[in-house]
Amino acid sequence: MSPHHPTPAGDPAVVGPHDPEHDPRASYALEPEYVAALTDRLVATSGQTAGVRSPLNDAPLAHVPQSTMADVTEAFGRARRAQVAWARIPVEERQRALLRLHDLVLDRQDEIIDLIQWETGKARKHAFDEPLHVALTARYYGRTAHRHLAGERKLGVVPGLTRVEVNRVPKGVVGIISPWNYPFDLALIDGIAALVAGNAVVAKPDAQTMLSALLGAELLEEAGIPGDLWQVVAGPGAEIGGAIVERADYVCFTGSTSTGRSIARACAERLIGCSLELGGKNPLLVLRDADVEKAAEGAIRASFSNSGQLCVSMERIFVADQVYDRFVERFVARAQALTLGSTLAWGNDMGPLISQAQLDTVTAHVEDAVAKGARVLTGGNARPDLGPYFFEPTVLEGVSPEMACFGQETFGPVVSLYRFHDEADAVARANSGEYGLNASVFSEDRARARLIARHLRCGTVNVNEAFAATFASLDAPMGGMRESGLGRRQGAEGVLRYTETQSVATQRLVRFGPQLGMSDETYAKVMNANLRLMKRLGRA
Repeated sequence: MSPHHPTPAGDPAVVGPHDPEHDPRASYALEPEYVAALTDRLVATSGQTAGVRSPLNDAPLAHVPQSTMADVTEAFGRARRAQVAWARIPVEERQRALLRLHDLVLDRQDEIIDLIQWETGKARKHAFDEPLHVALTARYYGRTAHRHLAGERKLGVVPGLTRVEVNRVPKGVVGIISPWNYPFDLALIDGIAALVAGNAVVAKPDAQTMLSALLGAELLEEAGIPGDLWQVVAGPGAEIGGAIVERADYVCFTGSTSTGRSIARACAERLIGCSLELGGKNPLLVLRDADVEKAAEGAIRASFSNSGQLCVSMERIFVADQVYDRFVERFVARAQALTLGSTLAWGNDMGPLISQAQLDTVTAHVEDAVAKGARVLTGGNARPDLGPYFFEPTVLEGVSPEMACFGQETFGPVVSLYRFHDEADAVARANSGEYGLNASVFSEDRARARLIARHLRCGTVNVNEAFAATFASLDAPMGGMRESGLGRRQGAEGVLRYTETQSVATQRLVRFGPQLGMSDETYAKVMNANLRLMKRLGRA
């Protein structure tokens, strides 16, 4: 058995609401040699470890070595030394490394998907999205980075005599703090852009999902990225995360809005930049002319992919009065047909939530809503018979502002339905609150849907799709408005955020000052005359 391939101890049973007699707490284990090979990549000398358990069955999964403050300092030292040499390598050579990464990810995707499932419990089809998106990102920047990073010629003050170029200079060492919900994807995609721009990376993945991120680091090195260029540290976010912000030249964070605010304040104090993808309470609009069947299918994916643990998933659905009853019937029926299971096999629609804390939040939101008058159309219960952190796909009606799930992000398989009569009112309600990450509009009139999209205060809007259309369109920027964050990943903005603009101007023949005994007053008159001449000639 390869030490680089995680395997189950025995054959885990497929479990779900249609086969309740199977034992969901099947025996799972990772080979110790495999875990050791991954965790050896950490900069961690404390001698302490943190235990990690699989949400599939709450069984021990790994003991992850923990980093000290001195380890963080060491990681940055290694990264800075490596970055100096890396920045001198032509961008085309850096791109070739990303294209090799693309192939490696596809070649080893079964291993990647297995490990993601071990750590997150998500259904296999949702785990598949992660290597897919990493490969797309690697190929995109592997093909386009030279175009985004190329120097630009600009207009000089004296035509023909002043040459101005704008260079894109790497910032140095980028600190990346990534979350647990997409542990392979979000650990890599932001860092890929930083690397191709000439930077080094110090990464702190979430403590619950270190192994997937460490596998990503291994693949980067196999693709030809120098090992010291990508450092990984482990430890509590309040300690290690703060140390990264104190040492980085730029910070990329994906996570909660409250933590994002703290990082933004710390970056502002140091006068460094940051990009933050934060929370969301994303709206989906079903207009009166929508194809109800397609809208219901899309809304299921929008609401319950990865058990709702997705920053861009939908938690509020606004449906036009003309199609409301038909949509609710089809949507609820589809939700009831979803299969839940704790298995590495294909075929399940939903896995468990990541942890007891996440289950507690989801349960509290549903119980609070029901206690205050909301109606449960389907779901509403934890399912310990399937595994420790399962919660049914839940559809609520009658949710009102005094309920926690009305404005707070639930981050679980819970969605609320709202009827609307007027589209302007629906847009206003969709824009309510402080978030603005992602939205979706379903309509057979695509031009009208795109017009409505312009009025939604969200960084991405999908027409007749849940979230994948924007998420997978690598040439288009992605990020949030308002309290959903700042900065953008993907596209030109996704790589240029990791660079400083540097203007270099070369002057010849004339200088900016009196020449050949010319008085200051004469020089001023000559310059004024030239300004008027250039305006008449149409010069900028």
